[in-house]
Amino acid sequence: MEFRTYLRHFDYGLLAAVCGLIVFGMLIIYSATHSDPGLPSPYYYVRLQAIAAAVGALLMLVLALIDFRGLRAYRWHMYAGIVGLIVLVFIMGAAVKGGQRWINLGFFQVQPSELAKVVMILVLSAFLADRQRGEPGSRTTLITIGYAMLPALLVFLQPDFGTMIVLVAVTLALLFVYGTRLLHFFMIAVVIGAGLVMVFEVLPHIGLHLLKSYQVDRLLVFLHPNQDPSGAGYNLLQSKIAIGSGMVTGQGLYQGTQTQLSFLPEHHTDFIFSVLGEELGFVGAAALLAMYAVVVWRGVRIAIISNSVFGSLIAAGVVAMLVFQIFVNIGMTIGIMPITGIPLPFMSYGGSSMVSNLLAVGLLESIHIRSQLTSDRRFRRAKIAR
Repeated sequence: MEFRTYLRHFDYGLLAAVCGLIVFGMLIIYSATHSDPGLPSPYYYVRLQAIAAAVGALLMLVLALIDFRGLRAYRWHMYAGIVGLIVLVFIMGAAVKGGQRWINLGFFQVQPSELAKVVMILVLSAFLADRQRGEPGSRTTLITIGYAMLPALLVFLQPDFGTMIVLVAVTLALLFVYGTRLLHFFMIAVVIGAGLVMVFEVLPHIGLHLLKSYQVDRLLVFLHPNQDPSGAGYNLLQSKIAIGSGMVTGQGLYQGTQTQLSFLPEHHTDFIFSVLGEELGFVGAAALLAMYAVVVWRGVRIAIISNSVFGSLIAAGVVAMLVFQIFVNIGMTIGIMPITGIPLPFMSYGGSSMVSNLLAVGLLESIHIRSQLTSDRRFRRAKIAR
């Protein structure tokens, strides 16, 4: 089939929104970092982000042109590969800011936990699609959770609590779309609640600390940020000040006081939304959310029009992953969610995150193309029959 036939069936609304987010993100990253001391160039972070976006775009195009249904046969190869990569982090991973999450390839640092988000969407979607006949049973639910638990626990031990809860959220979303009974979700909620009590209350009393003290402080500080304004609550307070000072139209690009005077920490990664809110205000935030709304809308549409359960599950998993990350990241910058280190999709600086998100978009495009090609064939058959 001709290449232009595939191009005709791309979802260009989705592509336009994603491209807009990437360009918007690089603009805000430049504004946040161009005056940072010690950088070899004002464009240092923007250049690296652009390279990651170019690599991700190429992989997205390749994945879009591949029939996603063929990936179903390789799900266990992908599962073993991603688990192996996460384990490799413990052996040769680079430690940065208290976490061992990256494999240094010299010219590029790979974060396997970011890739795990997309791989697990594929693996769990394939597993559930194979069991689409009959009412979803407890055995299917337990096996699905079991498959997700291994990479989630390994990621948690890096430690990367944020990515772990993204994997949990994606798993629950896929189970919901698959049709899992509400009783199963109730039992899962009970188990998760009991686990949190064990981690935060019971185990520390007997000398076992699965979470480091700084992680606990970051997770709980959103409840009382003013109790430690110069310590654990500093990031959140500075973020609130930055966003609040932006008001309707913002202070202007390169003019945000909290950002440009380096009061706002992690301004190009976790708190990129705070920079946007300070410098472009409500108008800039609304524009960002509008682009995200287009991505989510097109993703939901693709899940609906897909002519296979596998495709619908993949699209639903991608949408759930993006929505969860958007909600948690923005929520933590305004103080309604714990600070977990989850990046803002297509906006936060990070090569692995950018590539993984673009791979997810490639899956959506592949599903859309196959759905449209099938519709075209049905239309031609109906026309011939008439």
